[in-house]
Amino acid sequence: MNILRIICSPRGRASESYRLSQAIVDQLTAAAPDAAVVDVDATALSLVDSDYAATLSARQDPTDGRENRGALGRSTELIQSLQAATHVVIATPMHNFTVPASLKTWIDHVVRVRSTFQITARGKEGSLEDRPVYVAISSGGDFGCDGQSQPDFLTPYLRHVLGTMGLKNVMFFSVQGTARGAEALQAARAQAQSEIVAHPFAAGLHPEFAAA
Repeated sequence: MNILRIICSPRGRASESYRLSQAIVDQLTAAAPDAAVVDVDATALSLVDSDYAATLSARQDPTDGRENRGALGRSTELIQSLQAATHVVIATPMHNFTVPASLKTWIDHVVRVRSTFQITARGKEGSLEDRPVYVAISSGGDFGCDGQSQPDFLTPYLRHVLGTMGLKNVMFFSVQGTARGAEALQAARAQAQSEIVAHPFAAGLHPEFAAA
């Protein structure tokens, strides 16, 4: 088992989303003690550059060395780490109802034409084989619960953009209301932990993923 974790909070390992992601990783590694965990700090990623933008609008990838430099080179590395993963864990806060800039930057690097998706007569089709993606979300307020909740543009966006690459087995866990005080935070943590413990993490995996 190879676990790729994308860390998106500027608070890093001190964040609620990281704490929640670690509970997910612990469940996965409990079933596979030899699992490898690779962490990517999305907050350290640079924005895509002009060579990257030109490549996406061209009919083919460059072969003059640009593909190994700058954002293109970093994009290739990030895509390779994604391809090598049997399980993906995304630890992210909700910022302004949606994904933070750091996660959007990682997405811009890995959602790449001719690499992770192809443009066909039927539209965009993912090139990656499906695998489990677990998203650990923290938010200061509540979302997606009732009419009094804040809007949620994070989960539908991630479902769509990950699905563009072929990753459709996406599951969400969340610690909500982190800004409502210590008592509410403890209750939210306990609720999220119970959902993680109850989740059948080993179910429904492709045989090669389960054995990896």
